[in-house]
Amino acid sequence: MNATVKYISRWLISGALLVSAGSCSEFLEEPDRSNFTLENYFTKPEHAESVVNSIYENLRNVLGGGFGGAPWMMLEFATGLANTELGQAQNSIFVRNLVNNSDNGYGATYWTNHYRGIANANLAIAKIPGITMNEAAKKRYLGEARFLRALYYYELVRIFGSIPLIKDPIDLKSPDLYAPQASVEEIYKLIEADLVEAEASGLPNADVTGRASLGAVKSLLSSVYLTMAGYPLQKGAEYYKKAADKAQEVVQMKSFSLFPSYDDLHNPAKKNTGENIFMVQFAAFVLPSNWQTSIIPYNQGISAYTDETGAIFANKEFVESYEQGDKRVAEKQFYYSSFSLRSDRTKTRNLGGYYLYKHFDNTAQLSTTSSDLNWTVLRYAEVLLTLAEASNEANGPTAAAYEAVNAVRKRAELPELKGLSKEELREAIWRERWYELSFENKTWYDMVRLRKAFNVTTKKFENYVGHKFSYGPTLKDRELLFPIPTAEIRNNSKLKQNPGY
Repeated sequence: MNATVKYISRWLISGALLVSAGSCSEFLEEPDRSNFTLENYFTKPEHAESVVNSIYENLRNVLGGGFGGAPWMMLEFATGLANTELGQAQNSIFVRNLVNNSDNGYGATYWTNHYRGIANANLAIAKIPGITMNEAAKKRYLGEARFLRALYYYELVRIFGSIPLIKDPIDLKSPDLYAPQASVEEIYKLIEADLVEAEASGLPNADVTGRASLGAVKSLLSSVYLTMAGYPLQKGAEYYKKAADKAQEVVQMKSFSLFPSYDDLHNPAKKNTGENIFMVQFAAFVLPSNWQTSIIPYNQGISAYTDETGAIFANKEFVESYEQGDKRVAEKQFYYSSFSLRSDRTKTRNLGGYYLYKHFDNTAQLSTTSSDLNWTVLRYAEVLLTLAEASNEANGPTAAAYEAVNAVRKRAELPELKGLSKEELREAIWRERWYELSFENKTWYDMVRLRKAFNVTTKKFENYVGHKFSYGPTLKDRELLFPIPTAEIRNNSKLKQNPGY
C-alpha cells in the first residue's frame, strides 16, 4: 500500500509524551482516542501538544536491532566500514555487499515511517493555528513541528533523492494522494524554510526534556547548508559561509559543550544535556532503547541479554586507521574488543573484533536488560566539525576553523592542527568527521555530499564512484542513492525508480 494512503486514516499516532525533567511517568501517556475526528479534535491546547508529540514518536521506528538487523544499520553498511556476524540479516548483507535492491525492508521502513512523521507534522502545522490557546505556546509547538518535518525530509531526500513533497494534510480525495516526485532543490527549499521559521518560534536555547530547541534548529540548519554547498546541489561558497555562520551561532549560545569524557556519550544520566543537542527519547522499563543486543558479539556470553546477535561492529581496518595515540580507539572508549563473562565477571574474553562502545548501556548490559539510553541525532562535536569544514571552505584555514577542529582533537588527546594549506586542512577535518562521528548515521551522508570515500589503507580520500571497500566490493553511481521501495513504485505510477535499481 502506498505510504500516503496507508497513514491518512491514522492521522494521530499514539501521542507519546517525551521524558520530562522530573519524571518518566508521562512518557507513554496517550490521549483518549475515542470518537476522534479531524473536525472535533483540534479544539484544546492539549490537542496541540498531543499532535506534536505524535511527530516525535516516528523518530524511534528506524532504530532497534535483533536477529533481523535494523534500518539504521543500512546507513552504516553502505560506508564499507561496518561488519556483521548475523548471517540471517539479509537486508544488512545486501547493502554491505553492494547488491542492494528495492525489496530491502530497511529502505521501506525509512520511507513509510518518515512519511508518517511528515503526515503528522503537516496536520499539526495546519490545525494548531486554529486552536484557542496561549499564542507563545502555539508558536513553539508549530516551531517543533516544522523542525521535525524538516528533519524527516532531510533524511529522505539524502537517502532517496527526488521524492514526493507533501506539505498539507491529505485524504482520499487529495491530489497529493499519489504525489509525483519533486526535485531535490524543491525539497531543500522546504527544509530551509521550515528551519528558518522554527528559528523564530520562541524555542528555548536548549531543552533537557528532549523536545526540539533553538540549538537543535540551528545545528540542523548548519548541517543542511553544508550539504547544500556540496552534492547534489553544489551551491558552493555562499552556502559554506551560511553553514559556518549558523554553526557559529550555536557555539555563541554557550548552551552546549563537549563532554570531558567519552563515557558521557552513552551515560543515560547525561541525556539531553551538555554535548547532546537533540536525541531520540527512550526510557528503561517503559520504552527501552532496543539496539543493545545488536552491538554485542554473537553468542560470546558477555551480556545479561540472552540474545547476542553481533548484528553490527566496526571493520578492523577502519579502527586501526585512527591516528597513533587517539584516545577514541583506546579500549572502551568508542569501541571495545574484550569484556567480562556473564558467568564470571572476574574473567575476560577477547572478542576478536571491535564492537561499538559509544552506543553501549553498561547498566542494561550487565544487569537490567532494559536500556535507558537515548539515540543521538545532533551533538556539539558535529557542530564544531561543521564549523571547521565550512569555515575552511569559505575562507581558508581561519583561526575559527582551527579552534573548532582542535577542540575535538584535544579531547582525543591528539596534537593541534596548524600551518596547513586549505587542501591539507580540508582532508584533516574530513578525517575527524569520519573518526568522531563513526556509527552515528553521519558518514554515508558525508560520503555522498562530498562524493568522496576514505581509504583505510592510505588514509586518504578518493572518489566515491570507483572506491573499493577493504573487503572487495566497489561503489558505483547507483550507490549515491538507495532504491525507492518496490511497494511505493508499484502503487504510485508517478514514481520513477532511481538509476541502477
